[in-house]
Amino acid sequence: MIELPEAVVLAGQINQTLVGKRIKQVVANQSPHKFAWYTGDPATYHDRLGGRTIRTAAACAGEVEIIADEMQLICSAALRFYPAGEKRPARHQLLLAFEDNSVLVATIQMWGCLFCVQQGEPVGFEDYRLGRERPSPLSDAFDRVHFDSLLPEDLAKLSAKAFLATEQRIPGLGNGVLQDILWTAKINPRRKMDSLKAVEQEQLFRAVKSVLREMTNCGGRDTERDLFGCPGGYRTILSKNTVGQPCPACGALIQKEAYLGGSVYFCPVCQIKEA
Repeated sequence: MIELPEAVVLAGQINQTLVGKRIKQVVANQSPHKFAWYTGDPATYHDRLGGRTIRTAAACAGEVEIIADEMQLICSAALRFYPAGEKRPARHQLLLAFEDNSVLVATIQMWGCLFCVQQGEPVGFEDYRLGRERPSPLSDAFDRVHFDSLLPEDLAKLSAKAFLATEQRIPGLGNGVLQDILWTAKINPRRKMDSLKAVEQEQLFRAVKSVLREMTNCGGRDTERDLFGCPGGYRTILSKNTVGQPCPACGALIQKEAYLGGSVYFCPVCQIKEA
């Protein structure tokens, strides 16, 4: 899976690098993955995409949409471009080889979709539909009024992490980017949403907007790689790269815990668990 900042970066790089390239060969599902999702039989991907030309790409939430003539490829997996002659990985879930012998490779770590449909054809994936219907947090339409509309009536059952990263409330916001968002807002991932004061809700809204914008403007996070295999320029405050290091605000050691099916990172001083 990828998240919003990296999806925007990848789409921009594809537009700069791949537009106009004609697909010569497609290999799908060469390395089967339990949580790789395709549209129908992956063996038909060559027939669907072969001979098509890359026209444009765009980010939609945590997916990259690639238009190849009348076909649409929707990827929520890491994408890597290899020029002609450069060694490519042996394991992958999708490979597009172009007439100039360069290739685009998609690899899935945890889970991801690699859907291929005709333009305008329903995708049938709920998260993708919601991502298209709801405003991006990078847009002006994602304002405080919209943010407040996302708050459910029963806030007592919902933690800050669950609010931010489940049910596609905020398209493209997942467990990776939420760490620095919550640190910026000084809110612990386990805090119940009904314990947040009005000023803390405002801090959270502003952090969602500002942190995602900074991550995107910096070319993605330093824990992820772009189309050419380079790490992003945004230096994460809370991530696998910084656990056990001093918090830049207070000096307390950054901690890691398992929570809600993934890891959370937090400062035990800046982000107390109770209000």
